[in-house]
Amino acid sequence: MPYFDAASAAPLHPVARQALLAALDEGWADPARLYREGRRARLLLDAAREAAAEAVGCRPDELVFTPSGTRAVHTGVAGALAGRRRVGDRLVVSAVEHSSVLHAGEAHTAAGGSVTEVPVGRSGAVDPAVFGAALDSRTALACLQSANHEVGTEQPVAEVAAACRAAGVPLLVDAAQSLAWGPVPEGWSLLAASAHKWGGPAGVGLLAVRKGVRFAPQGPADERESGRAPGFENLPAIVAAAASLRAVRAEAAAEGARLRTLVDRIRARVPELVPDVEVVGDPVRRLPHLVTFSCLYVDGETLLHELDREGFSVSSGSSCTSSTLTPSHVLRAMGVLSEGNVRVSLPAGTAEEDVDRFLAVLPGLVASVRDRLGAPEPAAATGAGGTLVVDALGKRCPIPVIELAKVIGSVPVGGTVTVLSDDEAARLDIPAWCEMRGQEYVGEEPSPKGGTAYVVRRVS
Repeated sequence: MPYFDAASAAPLHPVARQALLAALDEGWADPARLYREGRRARLLLDAAREAAAEAVGCRPDELVFTPSGTRAVHTGVAGALAGRRRVGDRLVVSAVEHSSVLHAGEAHTAAGGSVTEVPVGRSGAVDPAVFGAALDSRTALACLQSANHEVGTEQPVAEVAAACRAAGVPLLVDAAQSLAWGPVPEGWSLLAASAHKWGGPAGVGLLAVRKGVRFAPQGPADERESGRAPGFENLPAIVAAAASLRAVRAEAAAEGARLRTLVDRIRARVPELVPDVEVVGDPVRRLPHLVTFSCLYVDGETLLHELDREGFSVSSGSSCTSSTLTPSHVLRAMGVLSEGNVRVSLPAGTAEEDVDRFLAVLPGLVASVRDRLGAPEPAAATGAGGTLVVDALGKRCPIPVIELAKVIGSVPVGGTVTVLSDDEAARLDIPAWCEMRGQEYVGEEPSPKGGTAYVVRRVS
């Protein structure tokens, strides 16, 4: 059964499994002790640190292992902000950062600091000039992912790093999604990553802090991992993480080229096979194994269940697959369609036949979901002449957009349709539908009946 969600967690690499089993026998002792078992464990830990540092592109004494990638981010953000508290309390991040960065920003705000989010374009990338303009004399830290976890877009790290260097601001790069495919461009000050993203065991992250970066570890002091990751090291998992990182990097060029060809096929064929689809993310500057697309008039949760029944494991940023009933912050920041969103991220070794079968079953599944969603009677439309009002209050995505599509032809060119909706996804999906269908999105205003009134003018 094809697993197409490597961006969430990659399957355990065979090298990781071998290293983990070997380290369970050799690396169980305390590496801080001087007797032979401790010295053997210390040798394993030092070798793992050297291997990971070589892959990252830093000195071994600049890198520590943490209990997760999220913990690496939180530790890096908190330590850098504390180390530069005399400079200022501003944290600058992109609007599409991983939730671990955004949650660290929320904690910083709660403690009295400030966070500035730099917007992105429809491809999901920041403009280096805009990012640089957000930096000022009171900026303590900037954060930018190397590549986006939802749409695969690679960020202009080198250009942003140059802007940060000119402003005297350290840059933390979340490299969780990209580290398996190659080193991050030079210029960063701190870097965080997570082993389960590259085929290592879960529960291992890494944090690199360049020499000279002001850094003040937060929380109770601890003698392990330079005081930045307290507690007994999970040595077998660390050894397996470092071994698998070295292995996947050795395979990255060949496997990346092969997976990019498969992803190119998905990017090209899905819009041909399925009507009303938007492929999102940068088509060129992107990770080789990841593609995201959104389908109009589709309930994302239902589509994911249908794909699961066919044996395909994929994920989604659609609001109808989330407990918050809001689209992912990444899709929202990009201003792209969120309904019926599907993220396909291929693990190493994915077979061409599995991709071909995915493309074969997808059109029928989307058509089936659309047919089911179109079966209920459309919302009642009221008004006359060039104006219609569609009451979609209480209905979740993609129903408001479906009902808009059903009645837009009922008004003359130049006429308007006002959609009443209390679903947060409508704020993103109705403008996206207008762009896809060549209609004019006029704007929104509070609805006297509750929710929001979205006004669309018929152009053609």
